[in-house]
Amino acid sequence: MAGKANVGLQLYTVRDELSRDFVGTLETVKKLGYEGVEFAGNYGGLAAADLKKLCAELGLEILSTHCSFENFEKDFEGSLAYHKELGIRYLAIPWMPADKCPGKPGFESMRGLFCDMQKALAAEGIQLLYHNHDFEFIPHPDGGLVYDRLIESVPGLNPEFDVCWVTYSGNDPVAYLNKFAGRVDVVHLKDFEGRNSEPAYALIDADGNAVAAEKTEAVNTFRFRPVGSGVVRMPEVLAAALAGGTKSFIVEQDDCYGDAFGAAEQSRAWLRTMGL
Repeated sequence: MAGKANVGLQLYTVRDELSRDFVGTLETVKKLGYEGVEFAGNYGGLAAADLKKLCAELGLEILSTHCSFENFEKDFEGSLAYHKELGIRYLAIPWMPADKCPGKPGFESMRGLFCDMQKALAAEGIQLLYHNHDFEFIPHPDGGLVYDRLIESVPGLNPEFDVCWVTYSGNDPVAYLNKFAGRVDVVHLKDFEGRNSEPAYALIDADGNAVAAEKTEAVNTFRFRPVGSGVVRMPEVLAAALAGGTKSFIVEQDDCYGDAFGAAEQSRAWLRTMGL
């Protein structure tokens, strides 16, 4: 499968390594064959200009960032200025509270913030994206799914589909990629095996730290897997995304079970077999 999209790594995958050796981790990511990265809260304590220079020297494109809505609530102008100076094209909201999703009482205030973010970022040439989990793919009280209502409710907001969580929710990521063709510039490639009845992920706070989900014995069958080695229909996902104009694929593995670089390398190797 040939395509013009580049391949980056979501640095949450190597968050422990990044906290121990920021520059060395970025160097290793480049050596593994990734063209770019997506940051998720940890910028190494660097000013935007210094981070941009470092990545340029390493030959890593800053494809996008995950920046929580809390950062904009705390310091709208500062968050905007930082990402403007980074020179990114895409900023993704990594999640939103379930009680503030469409159909919930808190949604209007959240929608207002998202609209303000979208307008301010668009004025700087930055596209606002939303990165899904599974909880957005539930029925909206007025029909349809909460996820669809979210995208419809914020003019200019585009999806950053996480195909793991779309699949996990019981929906078809290929169908969603086709539905939003032309609007999905960035796709999260994440794979898994097994099922459970509890959230299988941790959410990210304003500082980019994981907030652990409650775990029970019921979750023990779930396991994250390198891209191409789980249950997600990855070849079909790649084909649909490329047909719809996707420009960047972002590899992410929430838990690598002690070998983050090995998992990232395995995902990159599989994508090469697909022509990427």
